[in-house]
Amino acid sequence: MAIELARQQTALKPWGVVDLRPWSNARHGGNAIGEIWYERAVGTTEDPSLLLKLLFTSQPLSIQVHPDDAFALAMGMTRGKTEAWYILSAAPGAKIALGLKQRMTPQQLRSAVEDGSISTLVVWRAVSPQDVIFVPAGTIHAIGAGIVVAELQQRSDVTFRLFDQGRRRELHIESAVAAADAGPADFQVQPSRLTEERKLLVSSPYFVFERIDLAQDSAWSLEADCETWFLVLGGGARAGSFDIATGDALFAQSDRIDIYPNPTGMVGLVAYTGDRPAPRLLQRIAQPGLDGGLPQAAPSLSPKAKHAIRTNLN
Repeated sequence: MAIELARQQTALKPWGVVDLRPWSNARHGGNAIGEIWYERAVGTTEDPSLLLKLLFTSQPLSIQVHPDDAFALAMGMTRGKTEAWYILSAAPGAKIALGLKQRMTPQQLRSAVEDGSISTLVVWRAVSPQDVIFVPAGTIHAIGAGIVVAELQQRSDVTFRLFDQGRRRELHIESAVAAADAGPADFQVQPSRLTEERKLLVSSPYFVFERIDLAQDSAWSLEADCETWFLVLGGGARAGSFDIATGDALFAQSDRIDIYPNPTGMVGLVAYTGDRPAPRLLQRIAQPGLDGGLPQAAPSLSPKAKHAIRTNLN
């Protein structure tokens, strides 16, 4: 059983930003910070299987690809890297890239990486706040400048670069060509409403990603039966023994978090292991001091939501 306030670990990146507010007050002497990783409390012995992080881009990231589980295991790694993005903010004209304009053979892809023409072959699309992008392992992708994104992924840091925007870092041509699904990708992700408070963003074989909106003067129990991460996007709450606000994250496993939103309410992202939405993830509880704070029945799911739970959406 565990409920922990996740600690923020920042990573310096050439494409990052100096000011991370409102997500963090972290500073590195004027150096650009590109990522915040949310980690378990110091002293824990078991590594989680998911990684939740924020990315901040002032320049385009490299065009890259991540291996799937089979490829990663063959290389002696623990797991591959499937990920999902939730756009928190985007400057006008900000774009992300997903997949290629046409199917390519391994030799064609290798040639495009070697001569740099891969940069003209990826498909770019403008993004806006609250957009959701699913990036299965093997998908060639990139994130453009002017974006803040919440990223959920299998816990792996294996990245094969195909094009680095002139930064002259090492490319990983052979590994990238072997790992890539060198063709078009599907931008279409259709979030679906599970309850009034829960919106399903992505359901994959490795994780489920949801957004929850909790109104003021309400009280909730979040049932973390499996590895679960919770990130505050707006507002705040008393969650377990912690006061949490924008940019704070919790880790929980085999435990229950009682959440009492602030007068402004609270909006957050919830991510957990499994391949389908948890039917009883979020339950309304009675207000303390009025009727004992006992859990009530979970909000009713719509027929569409029940179908989403029974089946794997992606």
